[in-house]
Amino acid sequence: MAKGEGAESGSAAGLLPTGILPAAERPAQVKKEPKKKQQLSICNKLCYAVGGAPYQVTGCALGFFLQIYLLDVAQKDEGVILYLSPFQVEPFFASIILFVGRAWDAFTDPLVGFCISKSSWTRLGRLMPWIIFSTPLAIIAYFLIWFVPDFPRGQALWYLLFYCLFETLVTCFHVPYSALTMFISTEQSERDSATAYRMTVEVLGTVLGTAIQGQIVGQADTPCLQDPSDSALAMEGANHTQSTTSLKETQNAYLLAAGVIASIYVICAVILTLGVREQREPYETQQAEPMSFFRGLRLVMSHGPYVKLIAGFLFTSLAFMLVEGNFALFCTYTLGFRNEFQNLLLAIMLSATFTIPIWQWFLTRFGKKTAVYVGISSAVPFLILVAFMESNLIVTYVVAVAAGISVAAAFLLPWSMLPDVIDDFHLKQPQSHGTEPIFFSFYVFFTKFASGVSLGISTLSLDFAGYQTRGCSQPARVKFTLKLLVTIAPIVLILLGLLLFKLYPIDEEKRRQNKKALQALREEASSSGCSDTDSTELASIL
Repeated sequence: MAKGEGAESGSAAGLLPTGILPAAERPAQVKKEPKKKQQLSICNKLCYAVGGAPYQVTGCALGFFLQIYLLDVAQKDEGVILYLSPFQVEPFFASIILFVGRAWDAFTDPLVGFCISKSSWTRLGRLMPWIIFSTPLAIIAYFLIWFVPDFPRGQALWYLLFYCLFETLVTCFHVPYSALTMFISTEQSERDSATAYRMTVEVLGTVLGTAIQGQIVGQADTPCLQDPSDSALAMEGANHTQSTTSLKETQNAYLLAAGVIASIYVICAVILTLGVREQREPYETQQAEPMSFFRGLRLVMSHGPYVKLIAGFLFTSLAFMLVEGNFALFCTYTLGFRNEFQNLLLAIMLSATFTIPIWQWFLTRFGKKTAVYVGISSAVPFLILVAFMESNLIVTYVVAVAAGISVAAAFLLPWSMLPDVIDDFHLKQPQSHGTEPIFFSFYVFFTKFASGVSLGISTLSLDFAGYQTRGCSQPARVKFTLKLLVTIAPIVLILLGLLLFKLYPIDEEKRRQNKKALQALREEASSSGCSDTDSTELASIL
């Protein structure tokens, strides 16, 4: 009987949750093991990092070569003097293309961010479908940017159309890819490590873009005219035939480079799609209604650390983009290294590639704000040296290698610091989920818009200075203008950016506090989910 009662009692105890059993009858509590950190494998990090290459490969090729392509290559030689040909893109229209293209590229970032924030989670995730479906259209538009149409009028409109179209499509790739940083892991250290992998691959992407575009195009001899005012010489049959053949070879070289870069774009997109899976935050799944885009935007733009981070990197990014956009012309005409500029670009990017791991170690050891001051300010002495030195190839290579060290810091640090700002925002606004695309899209928006303004102004400045299309040399005013754009202006912008970084409030101590608070929030969300499950089971029993 006692045995039967004991069995019956044990059966009842098995049915009832332990919380309503008498204390004496409760089974011994099993101590919960601490939750293991969500670690990413090296393969996961590499697959994620490879996804950053398409944006950098194409962006590097466009940033370094589109200006000189529009001014000196994008034209049809139809038996008239090329300086007066209706088949060429004049410097004024080239500046319009570069400015409007960059400005449109900037405006598409928040638009795409808005659309992503309204997207639903699918079997592939919320971000990955954007990457998959934008890729084939993007590579078609990219190829057509480097194609010279046969019609005599409207070439400027052709380049503007496909430049804007490509920037829209690559934004549909890059904004969700950037936001993916927050969904590959919930651990700060893992995200920082994945970001370092990403930045290394992105700098390698710039190396590929520079090497492919520069070396292929460098094999073709872009023709130049010694004296644009001498129409008799320009129209001589033998010289004209040679010029036409050489120009056509250069145009074909640009098309070949575009085809190779488009292939790399596709391969990287496939690796990213197959090797990365999105993960949702535990507390995000409990939110029934997603926040509206405009409410999220208002909260994001009122977050102090985000505004200060944008302001600082706005000026430093402008500095490096001015150098990027005018470097080919500066090397060709101011320094006189017409056949060396692609190799100098390669030296910069290789130097940046090898120093990315060093900067990752530095920011881990000394903190991200310190890395900003040391890394970005290191470019200033070398820019000063370039401003005052005479044309010297060896010194220029030394400066290029040294500049690559600073470029590496400029690549790594913005994307390494932005997740810290988003973590800080989530602590202050714990119910504001789905705002990650807004953070990333507007971060890119401000830098792209400002760079579009700067590049358009710099091209207009060259036009006002008297830039001569396809000239073997340029007037002294053009050379001086290029020196200002590549040295003095970037120095001023870097110093302004570093002053603004003094206001950025998230140091290493603040990062550690945020990490602990976020971990507590995730554990609370997980335990809340378990409690809800227990309540449901109890209700069904009763």
